[in-house]
Amino acid sequence: MSLDSGIRLAYLFATVCFILALRGLSNPRGARRGNVIGAVGMFVAIGMTFATPGLSRFGLMAGAMAIGAVIAVPAARLVKMTAMPQMIAAFNGVGGGAAALVAIDEFLRHPSHAFAIYQIVEVLFGVIVGCVSFAGSVLAFVKLQELMTTRPVTYPGQQVLNGLIALGALGLAVACCAAPHTWIVLVIAVLALLFGLAFVLPIGGADVPVLISLLNSFTGLAVAASGFVLDSVVLVVAGTLVGASGTLLTRMMSQAMGRSLPNILFSAFGSVVTASEGGGVEGRTVRSASAEDIAVLLAYSDKVAIVPGYGLAVAQAQHIARELAELLEARGIDVYYAIHPVAGRMPGHMNVLLAEANVPYEQLVEMDEANSQLTATSVALVVGANDVVNPAAKTSPGSPIYGMPILDVELAQHVVFLKRSMRPGFAGIDNELLYSDRTTLLFGDAKDTLSTLVAAVKAL
Repeated sequence: MSLDSGIRLAYLFATVCFILALRGLSNPRGARRGNVIGAVGMFVAIGMTFATPGLSRFGLMAGAMAIGAVIAVPAARLVKMTAMPQMIAAFNGVGGGAAALVAIDEFLRHPSHAFAIYQIVEVLFGVIVGCVSFAGSVLAFVKLQELMTTRPVTYPGQQVLNGLIALGALGLAVACCAAPHTWIVLVIAVLALLFGLAFVLPIGGADVPVLISLLNSFTGLAVAASGFVLDSVVLVVAGTLVGASGTLLTRMMSQAMGRSLPNILFSAFGSVVTASEGGGVEGRTVRSASAEDIAVLLAYSDKVAIVPGYGLAVAQAQHIARELAELLEARGIDVYYAIHPVAGRMPGHMNVLLAEANVPYEQLVEMDEANSQLTATSVALVVGANDVVNPAAKTSPGSPIYGMPILDVELAQHVVFLKRSMRPGFAGIDNELLYSDRTTLLFGDAKDTLSTLVAAVKAL
């Protein structure tokens, strides 16, 4: 077998690994296995790249990989679960930026007259999509890190300006196809970066999970374009898999929110605030109770639903939640976790969080099935969630979350909210359910209150 044939077979093996990895990552049970398979495929692909005939500058390549490893390994190991969306946004932006740089480098390395039209199109596609992904991911990181407001940023003439930037980039792309010049490619890159920023500015609040998955699909498409530019089948396949899976996930997330993708991207979701951020509606009261009272309510229930939200992730309370569930199960109580697909700040956030605490996969119940069980549930224990259980999504046409499918926790016999304060959720609106006669609130940090509940249940 020749070296070239061996390399092609190795790339085929890597491609199969990527496909199997994606399949494993489609559910919590196979996620770890999928990660390992994907890592093996990537290791083989990188090794075969080094074996490519005619390749040089191995020192620079190894040095760049070493720098990347020094940055990425500590970041991945030390990142808090609450900061996982920021890390994904940052890493996703690096991928898009790298794809854009590869396309620009290929254009600079060849005389303009050596390019066929389709090759110029490949380069420009990689530059535009890669730069949009990079700039958009950077701004998403800044928003998630709360270095700027997470609310939509709008201003007069915004749509017109965005349209002019997009038309300018497309017009220059057409001109470049007719007469390729380096300066045109660089100006297109700058316009694409500006468009990426302008694209993300008016997106905020609960739309962030959808934005992350959409930018991920952009990066995949940019990587696929790099594969065409470099004539690398493995890059084309890997990028296409990421782009396709990101697109499907974006569509699924849009459906989970009960809204179309254009509506999510262009309606400035979360910009309407129906209550102040400092607390609930003035003049209204809520019913609170002690941890001991709620422990009695839980301990003498038949069925309990734990509804996790971003507050659970912030407090790192997933292990205590599992301990409480195990205590209740030991008393013969049926316990399950009701999972909303957009709870948290990234797709699958709650699944990953609870898997980290070794919660049995069988207890993770998706929204539709959970809603069918809530009518027979004694207590719905809402831990740090707000928007995904807010009845305004069904009853208030003027609400920014109207039309989003929610967990119908109000169907349970009793609803208990564990909240730090009366501040509204990520969408910036109050939750009418907090004022219901069947709702009880337990204020405090989720980890502390769950620990108190665990101690109270043990004392019964």
